Amino acid sequence: MVTSRWTAAPSRAPSPRRRGAVLERAILDATLEQLGTVGWNGLTMEGVAAGAQTGKAAVYRRWPSKEALVADALRAGLPRLDAVPDLGSVREDLVALCRGARDAMFSRPGFALRSIIHECDPVEGERFHALIIEGVVEPTVRLLREVVERGIERGEVRPDAGNAYVLDVIPAMMMYRSKMCGCEWNDDDLDEMIDRLMLPLLRPVAS
Repeated sequence: MVTSRWTAAPSRAPSPRRRGAVLERAILDATLEQLGTVGWNGLTMEGVAAGAQTGKAAVYRRWPSKEALVADALRAGLPRLDAVPDLGSVREDLVALCRGARDAMFSRPGFALRSIIHECDPVEGERFHALIIEGVVEPTVRLLREVVERGIERGEVRPDAGNAYVLDVIPAMMMYRSKMCGCEWNDDDLDEMIDRLMLPLLRPVAS
């Protein structure tokens, strides 16, 4: 019996052809994945297409540029900061809000967003400025204001504490220490920031 030197490779079932919203979702997911792994500077339309298991033409047909693709990926993927629970005290409310913000910061869209903030030059970054303000900064500040106003109503917080400088402290501190110190904001870090910085800042002045 003669055997052939060549063995046919096992056949693979062809990947199902994706269209419309299903394909677009795959491309946007691949964009976030690329941003989180290779960053803004390393991201290419070819790499996104490979990650989405589609052709480069399918990407360019929907998004004419890397900037347009990334903007849509961030817009679709950023976690929604819609509400913070009312847990009965300003401390517990701040803990819950900060943990939600931390989880968003270290999610896949969060890593993607941070690559934009850290790597884009001012001209490139300008395209994403409004998206970052509307999708991240304003919702966080709005929820912080809600927590502070509830604390004022309960008498836990001084009446003049709901100003822009106070409300900027938590987002600014979390971004700064994450970028400059590599802080990953575990629960103990968040508790310490709230107990040693925010509560003294918010507490009513003793008469």
